[in-house]
Amino acid sequence: MDQARSTISKIFNGEPHSYTRFNLTQNMEGENSQVEMNLSSNMDEEVGGNGVGDHLNHNSNRKPYAGQKLGRKPKNLCFMAATTLLIFIIGYLIGYLIHRKKDSAPTCEASLDPFVDTFDHETGAAPLMDWDDVTKLLAQKLSAAKFEPVFSEFSNTNHRAGSPGDESLANKVINKFKEYGMNSWTDEHFVKVQDPPASGYNKFAYKKGRDEHPQGFLSYSPNGTATGAVLYAYYGQESDFRLLRDKNINLTDRVVLVRVGRISFAEKVANAAKMGASAVLIYPDPADYSIGDSTALFGHVHMGSGDPYTPGFPSFNHTQFPPVQSSGLPKILAQTITAGMATNILRQLGGQIEPESWGGHYKLGEQSDVITVEVNNVLIEKKINNVFGVIKGFVDADRYVVIGAQRDAWGAGFAASTVGTSALVELARSISDMVKNDGFKPRRSIVFASWSAGEYGSVGATEWLEGYLSSLSMKAFSYINLDKVVTGQKGFKVAASPLMHRLIESTLTEVHLIQACSVPLKVDNAAYPFLAFSGIPSVTFGFSSGNSDYPFFGTMLDTKEKLNSATSNQVAQLAEIATRFAGHIALRLVHDHLLRMDLIKYNNIIRTQVGQINSKVNTVKKMQPQLLPKALTVQWLISASGSYSRASRKLVEDIKNSDLEDIEMCRIINDRIMMVERNFLSPYVSPRESPFRHILLGSGPHTLKALSNHLEALRTDHPEADGDLFHNQFALATWTVQGCANSLASDIWSLDNQI
Repeated sequence: MDQARSTISKIFNGEPHSYTRFNLTQNMEGENSQVEMNLSSNMDEEVGGNGVGDHLNHNSNRKPYAGQKLGRKPKNLCFMAATTLLIFIIGYLIGYLIHRKKDSAPTCEASLDPFVDTFDHETGAAPLMDWDDVTKLLAQKLSAAKFEPVFSEFSNTNHRAGSPGDESLANKVINKFKEYGMNSWTDEHFVKVQDPPASGYNKFAYKKGRDEHPQGFLSYSPNGTATGAVLYAYYGQESDFRLLRDKNINLTDRVVLVRVGRISFAEKVANAAKMGASAVLIYPDPADYSIGDSTALFGHVHMGSGDPYTPGFPSFNHTQFPPVQSSGLPKILAQTITAGMATNILRQLGGQIEPESWGGHYKLGEQSDVITVEVNNVLIEKKINNVFGVIKGFVDADRYVVIGAQRDAWGAGFAASTVGTSALVELARSISDMVKNDGFKPRRSIVFASWSAGEYGSVGATEWLEGYLSSLSMKAFSYINLDKVVTGQKGFKVAASPLMHRLIESTLTEVHLIQACSVPLKVDNAAYPFLAFSGIPSVTFGFSSGNSDYPFFGTMLDTKEKLNSATSNQVAQLAEIATRFAGHIALRLVHDHLLRMDLIKYNNIIRTQVGQINSKVNTVKKMQPQLLPKALTVQWLISASGSYSRASRKLVEDIKNSDLEDIEMCRIINDRIMMVERNFLSPYVSPRESPFRHILLGSGPHTLKALSNHLEALRTDHPEADGDLFHNQFALATWTVQGCANSLASDIWSLDNQI
């Protein structure tokens, strides 16, 4: 009968609905810049605007049918009566057949699929609750006072991945999900990780002095011994090594001493390896971190995420796969040392004074400053469990947003894991209560995930992605990361997929977070594999200590007392605001008829990078014409960029003209929106060699940034530059962009293939 009513309604209400437009001023930050979020609600005039705002949240005003008036002649009256009777009979028969089909459907046992519901869901396309009422309900459910007992419940001084403490916390989380009436399940993996030697030590000896035995370690370092002259290399960034090379300092076989900060441990080691170093020692410099002279540091040096011994596939059972290693495993030794140990080395270094831009205090070291480093880590297999709970949607239950938090830590890990786990549990409780008791009905599902082995490089989360990649790429439309949401109180930082920038801006306004800035998403963040490996739009955020990092990550000092000191005892209040921010984003994504994504933002990013490549190609052709084929033209890439721009604008127009009463049409459009991020994953590279396949935000030779860097190497006649290799990378990147445009066009007859 509902279908019949819908048909009759369309007949007698022929004019389409009118909708209001939604727009926020777009934040045009640079790739590596920190820019204050623009929270203006003015209309964005850029490239016609986004055009997909309030229209996503069905707000229509029907107009009366404007057809011709029928006369009142008896013949016309009889015709109208007969037509009405015929329509009524047809509608009755349709309703009867549908009802009979439902009654005769066979019953089945409960499905193992967590998104198959056991009770009827409303399938109407009308909004189920006003958005303002949704946000007010969430604010009522969350409070700072409710966080304190949750902090206490999920605090644990020993919950390293795979330990009894980790398993105990997993059981607490899943029991909470069950208490809230959520469908819950676990995902078990057997992963290989490195731990410090069970007997013996990692050690080093400087200038034939006594052996030093650091208590910290770096997982996934090769084992062995390396001897070489110490070289101080600041933070170990690529620019730092280039500066040393420009000073004609020999880097081959040196043991590099670098400070903690700015980039990940893995990036420091990878940069040193590229310069020919034999080992890396990493320490916390007192100028950056006031954590004492004897505080040990823990971390990992896998230039990737997940179990590096099952790259590209899940660690369900190692016996089922041939032995293989990730290309991101380091080839040189790596070890952390304390600030006191590093100070003793730095005092005795000879050679040149460091550059003024580095501080001008330390010496760089000379060939007589010999040190021997020995690493004896132990590779072991651990069983880890990811824990999940789901609040099912009432329209598209098989489409979902994932909200996740790391559960394990090296020590107490209060800022690293306890606050995030508490935020996850509190958000699950609040939204579950809204559904059960307040009439809120999300259109799509919300999955809550508690990850293990995050300290080893987002192992639990990445193994889940690898295990269900084909399914997740079609059904998961966003990931919200709750790790490290409170590390200070001086500012609020957000890193996210460009698709989510407009949604983030509006959410910042709703929760009154005015002083917020956008930062790049780092490779060691748990949200990064969701975005760059799986093509799922992702966001991570948190209160910070300004420009400095929280000093106690990766130490045994990450306690509640330390975080209270860094936040003036405002941890619960800040956690409540951060949780509400995450809740607003998640609820908006499951509340509106169409996903609130900024489809135009990538146009600007592609156009900018294509412009840089075009400029550098022209420069190389002038300065080194023999290095590039004469036939090579950037017009090919420019055309692909134009095709993507037109396809994305066409999708925006389709969204503006869509009928929100049509459930199937909304689902089709949402699927097209979901494809945008996923289509930026290069199909031409192996997940083992280049797991982060996103051509704009990933890492590896397939990215547009790598093309630009390769051109710079060609311009400077770098020995590793290869014109033929660049030509091949250029062609594959171009066709990846064109493939994105083709996919956005949806229908094969709508393709805009001008290449």
